[in-house]
Amino acid sequence: MNKLSFYTYRTLLWVWDIISLNIVLFTLGYFVSRANALNDRDYFFFFAAMNMFWMGSVFVTALYLSKNWLDTRHFIKETLKSYLLTLLLTLFFIFFSKTLYSRLFIILTFSGFAFILVTNRILFFFFVKALKNNLNIAKNVVVVGYNDISKRLIRYFQKETKLVNFLGCFTDQDKIDGEPTLPILGDPSQVMEYAKNNQVTEIYSTLAPETHPYMYDLAKSAESHFIRFKFVPDYQIFVNRNIFVDFVDDIPVLSLRKEPLEDTGSKIKKRFFDIVFSFLVILLLLSWLVPLIALIIKLDSRGPVFFIQERSGKNNEPFSCIKFRSLRTNQDADRKQVTKNDSRVTKVGRILRKTNLDELPQFFNVFLGDMSVVGPRPHMLKHTDEFTAIYKEYMIRHFVKPGLTGWAQVNGFRGEIRENELLRKRVEYDIWYLENWDIWLDLKIVLMTVYVTIKGDKNAY
Repeated sequence: MNKLSFYTYRTLLWVWDIISLNIVLFTLGYFVSRANALNDRDYFFFFAAMNMFWMGSVFVTALYLSKNWLDTRHFIKETLKSYLLTLLLTLFFIFFSKTLYSRLFIILTFSGFAFILVTNRILFFFFVKALKNNLNIAKNVVVVGYNDISKRLIRYFQKETKLVNFLGCFTDQDKIDGEPTLPILGDPSQVMEYAKNNQVTEIYSTLAPETHPYMYDLAKSAESHFIRFKFVPDYQIFVNRNIFVDFVDDIPVLSLRKEPLEDTGSKIKKRFFDIVFSFLVILLLLSWLVPLIALIIKLDSRGPVFFIQERSGKNNEPFSCIKFRSLRTNQDADRKQVTKNDSRVTKVGRILRKTNLDELPQFFNVFLGDMSVVGPRPHMLKHTDEFTAIYKEYMIRHFVKPGLTGWAQVNGFRGEIRENELLRKRVEYDIWYLENWDIWLDLKIVLMTVYVTIKGDKNAY
């Protein structure tokens, strides 16, 4: 799990523990204290002091900072230390403050906070287990090669992480002494066949491509099948190469590109943004605009109001993309791009396309999870096959969900692809987006889309 996932879960736990402590304090202050704690200044000092002591204790014990944050035994041990330190500091506070706090309130506060900490840990570890077993968050990984680095990686995958399924190792060695339980799945040449048949999501290669040149072809083949390929060699071998570095248990891992949206926390933030944004658009805009545009489309030309077409989604999975119909009903809709002055475009359709209003129903695709507000624009299935043959990096853009708008679109690369150079530039912008994503970039692209729509885009036709 990368650093962003670590910080996300650490922050969620920290916030929830603080909220839980204050729930206990205010609930007991309302129902138990004979001094009517909610109206007593001394009790508010107690509340503030205990919050401060807990935050200080978890800082001293590094409760949320440990690399073993998913190790149940370690986390419970550090939680107990933090609780006891908070208890001790609070008792000192009570003693030196010389305030006659309710003994029942104090006892129930300590007991209630202990109970809720235990409950939080139980719920959290069930949550992690559910993520792994039910939501397919766990990654299936294999290791290519067997050496000292491989041993460290495999040991980490097998013993220390909770969100990785280590499936086995590919090596030319028929037998490995001292490792009778290590699954040997075949030699390195067989890894892609195994990966495609066993839902492998990541391949870690400890074989240097300079001494094993076929590793480059293997990496390209893996990406074309939406499998992340990561090199774990000596740094000096890769001087002056365009690679990205991550760490697994302090082991340097080199991959072909960085992907912020591979982090679970980032996925949650992006999906939350998509749901909230699309819901507000559907509720406040589409609820009255769809019937109005539907009526205008019906009065303008014969045919359905909506045009539904199979398009390429994340990992090249087809989905039904919905738009307002802007063309006359024709047999070429699933094969031919719309060109400038295209005779198939209706009068109303020309206005819809120029103002991007024809794309608005795709907010339903966003709400349902097939698309994102921002991402690479989805293409027809036929065009995906054609473009893949022209530009081999084209499929990389399908590592993320397609979007209503995207970085390529707001930079002038939208609409008809008339030449290979336009395709290359669009793919470059889409790959830059998936390598540099953050939530502020999405907001920037949304604002740029509004600006470009108002200003007018020469490629919108």
